Amino acid sequence: MKVLVIGGGAREHALCRSLSLDPDVSALYCAPGNAGIAEVAELRPVDALDGAAVAALAGELGADLVVVGPEAPLVAGVGDAVRAAGIPVFGPSGEAAQLEGSKAFAKDVMAAAGVPTARSYVCTTAEEVDAALDAFGAPYVVKDDGLAAGKGVVVTGDREAARAHAAGCDRVVIEEYLDGPEVSLFAITDGVTVLPLQPAQDFKRALDGDEGPNTGGMGAYSPLPWADPKLVDEVLETVLQPTVDELRHRGTPFSGLLYAGLALTGRGTRVIEFNARFGDPETQVVLARLRTPLAGVLLGAANGTLNALPPLSWRDEAAVTVVIASHNYPGTPRTGDPIEGLAEVAAEDGPEAYVLHAGTRQEGDAVVSAGGRVLSVTATGSDLAQARERAYKAVARIRLDGAQHRTDIAAKAAEGR
Repeated sequence: MKVLVIGGGAREHALCRSLSLDPDVSALYCAPGNAGIAEVAELRPVDALDGAAVAALAGELGADLVVVGPEAPLVAGVGDAVRAAGIPVFGPSGEAAQLEGSKAFAKDVMAAAGVPTARSYVCTTAEEVDAALDAFGAPYVVKDDGLAAGKGVVVTGDREAARAHAAGCDRVVIEEYLDGPEVSLFAITDGVTVLPLQPAQDFKRALDGDEGPNTGGMGAYSPLPWADPKLVDEVLETVLQPTVDELRHRGTPFSGLLYAGLALTGRGTRVIEFNARFGDPETQVVLARLRTPLAGVLLGAANGTLNALPPLSWRDEAAVTVVIASHNYPGTPRTGDPIEGLAEVAAEDGPEAYVLHAGTRQEGDAVVSAGGRVLSVTATGSDLAQARERAYKAVARIRLDGAQHRTDIAAKAAEGR
């Protein structure tokens, strides 16, 4: 089949890498893509938020499947425009994508479906914000109701910082703090059947030891040796299937990738948030472990035929990804700096370690930084310790002026802590 992937980050590079290895994929396109994706897919220009333009491009290419990577095009209804053109799409409708586009909508769906989550208040005035902060106490959890590229959440013990974040948003959700480790669990669904993937853990804070500001994610690993083996089945039964069923009953069926951000609290598993697409950087490690060819699974979700597919097959190896970010990320990042060492990783560390591009672009013969998170260095190994060692060995070969990365991705898990 011919596949068109929409987006240009490391998540899309991970998707394109997996699709390029699928023998059923005869042609692979990515729009707009990036410098790394260009090595495995043919790049095409497009405004990813323009549904008509994406549908026209898919028609021109004769695409049999369109995979919409980022959240903003999904919430903007790009999937609807492509579906209306008669082309299968992996990704929810604009209405169903409100599960990510509006925290308040997600809370309403969870309440109706009986899904366990944090108690919360939706606030639009300073008085409502103060009342909610009083109700829950510190640490304060304040979430922008809309899309914020993974940086709309503030968790702080500083009440004034919490109030300031709320003041900068039109509408916020303030909720109780959930203790315990966090887990990301993805599920592929056609709106009826729900196919959970393997869980991963990501690292949101910018600095080692979970210090510093929240980011879009600085690294991830899978599997989770410390997690209950029954976790995936439990979350499927109590979170994923009830959510998909509730959305279908509302007349807004959700097909595509349902991402549950979970907290394993002392009172049980709770949903922190839902996303309507593959997460970044967890996708990098989850797809590194998936043995089943990807295209047929995504097409099954788009066509409503997931129940006809055999169970997913997984590699025994562990996977670790380390994000290399620009100077000043997650503030305004510096861009345009040349990236060196990519060829060395390919020559010396492959295939166990490889580089997925996020914020990069080609300038002549050079690859330069073009965003906050620049690269995801991903590696597999017999266990987390070996995967981690290989990932950081490859990270050390990359040269980018002012770059930053965390040095403790998967460290505790690799040591059995």
